[in-house]
This record gives sequence, structure tokens and C-alpha cells, in this order.
Amino acid sequence: MNPQLFVAFVIVAVTLACTPGVDWAYSIAAGLRQRSFVPAVAGLCSGYVLHTALLVAGLAALLTGVPGLLGWLTIAGAAYLLWLGVSTMRSWRGARFSADDAVGQSRNQLRTFLQGMGTSGINPKGLLFFLALVPQFVSPEASLPVPVQSGVLGLTFVLFAGIIYTAVALASRKLLQSRPSAARAVTLASGIIMVALGAVLLGEQLLPLLR
Repeated sequence: MNPQLFVAFVIVAVTLACTPGVDWAYSIAAGLRQRSFVPAVAGLCSGYVLHTALLVAGLAALLTGVPGLLGWLTIAGAAYLLWLGVSTMRSWRGARFSADDAVGQSRNQLRTFLQGMGTSGINPKGLLFFLALVPQFVSPEASLPVPVQSGVLGLTFVLFAGIIYTAVALASRKLLQSRPSAARAVTLASGIIMVALGAVLLGEQLLPLLR
């Protein structure tokens, strides 16, 4: 691969992963509500692994090329974010961390993983991110085939995203586990962010139809 393009991609990937958004909101909420935030972060990363696989297989371009399909995916993703945000907001009163919480709750961990995967995997913005950004850092002259380069770049983003989301969840727990009122406020804010982003995505699709 082209070393200069790869370094440039790493800088962009880290910058984007460090930008607060719905992934941050979900990581923070999981850090406060779950005994282990690993399933949440693993779920978020798995969603981006799915986007990477779609990009390598060429399906991402196909999905965006089918008229109306991306719009329906956006509506589905927006509805999911709204549901997840409302669920998070409803749990804000009990937001805390205790060493006795969620012991042996493997079902809860699986649910947390699947919710994280849905948060990043069903979000059409993530699909467009991979489709629009990754190809800019692929070099046709490099020795590796283009699909392999795309896969390496996608998984590089997944790696840095996993590190940053882990740091976010861990920091939220360390800073807020002894501050119940702050933990409740941050959990409520995380839910509001998810609802707001879901509403924006939904508005982007419905407003043109209303006009």
C-alpha cells in the first residue's frame, strides 16, 4: 500500500472516531449501565466490520445505486436510533455502576452486543462514510489488489474506533460511577443525542416527500 495514503487515512480515521456522536453516546451509556462495556464496543466494531465487508464485496456501491433503497435503509436506521434513544432515556434514573450489577447476565451482554452492532451497522451514514472516504486512500498502482487495500483500511478504522470507544466507556465509568447524579444526567443526554440523530435522519427522508 501507499505509505503516505495510509498515514493520511489513519489521521482521518482517528479524527472521525474521536468526534462525539451516536457511537460515543452508546459507549457512554453502556459504560454506565452494564457490568462490562466490552460487548457494546465489540458490537459497534462489528457493525463497521460489516460495512468493510460490503465495501470489499462491492455491495456498498450497489446499494447506493439502487433508487430508493438507501432512503428506506435510512428510515429503518432512524427508527432504530429513536427506539434505542428512548430506551436509554427511560433508564436514566437507575444509571450507576456497581460491582454486583449484571453478574451472569449473558443474555443482557448478547443484547448489548446486538444493539451496538445495530447502532453502527444499520446506520446508512456509516455505509456512506466507507463508500465516500475509503476509496480516496486506495492506490491502483500499489501491489495489493484494490479490494484488499479497502479491507485493510476498513479494519484499520475498526481498530482505532474500538480503542477510542473503549477509552470513552472506561472514562465515563471511572469519572461517573461515584457521582450518581452526573451518571443519570449523562445517560439522559446520551439518549437525547440518539433520539436527535434519529430524528435528523428521519427528517432528511420525510421532508422532501412532504414538500
